[in-house]
Amino acid sequence: MFTSWPSTCPASGRSQGRPDVLTPRAAGAFVHRILDALGLDKVHIVGPDIGTSASLFAAAQRPDRFHSVVIGSGGASADLKLGEPLAGWVSEPDISWYEQNAHTVMQATLDNIFPATPLGEHVREDYLASYAGRRFAESMRYVRSYPTELKALEQVLPAIRTPVRIIAPERDQVVPPAHGEFLAARLPNSSLDIVGAGHFVWEEAPQTYASLVLDWWDRHSIETER
Repeated sequence: MFTSWPSTCPASGRSQGRPDVLTPRAAGAFVHRILDALGLDKVHIVGPDIGTSASLFAAAQRPDRFHSVVIGSGGASADLKLGEPLAGWVSEPDISWYEQNAHTVMQATLDNIFPATPLGEHVREDYLASYAGRRFAESMRYVRSYPTELKALEQVLPAIRTPVRIIAPERDQVVPPAHGEFLAARLPNSSLDIVGAGHFVWEEAPQTYASLVLDWWDRHSIETER
């Protein structure tokens, strides 16, 4: 079995929000609650973007629970630079403007992240509907916890023995590939793949992304069965 992000993350997409789980550590623990509720003992997890830190915390909390992890294009180090608009979301002292202008923010964000690969209209509308009203500002709690949460993550990385594939987009202007390199240097059982795409690599290069995920699952499912 496998689980994926953001389908398991409260406040992502159109899922219900819960302020108490909108940090990477808490979200990682929430993954285990979902697996317990579903009666799943061991799974593969795919956690790109904000799922990167949560998936790693989940693997650190319960190393016996995952066959493998696939992550990337998510903040990994509080000491490395983030690009815009993410850097502003993390550091902005007053988010009241975001509460009142979610539609404008999302329009600009989508145009910035997908300049070369226009989104289908149905995809764009789903993004806009998912973060309408106060939902976008509420979801910002997660990335605004990065300065402290990513410091804590760095401490547990060397102890994570789960096989981790890091897919880092080469042209990511939001979370530069240096974050993927940072993880690869500290995770003892990891593989780093640099893919020629922007931030949302799974949407810009879906075939490449899917092949990397399936290869990782096949490789580590076989090893587990042995």
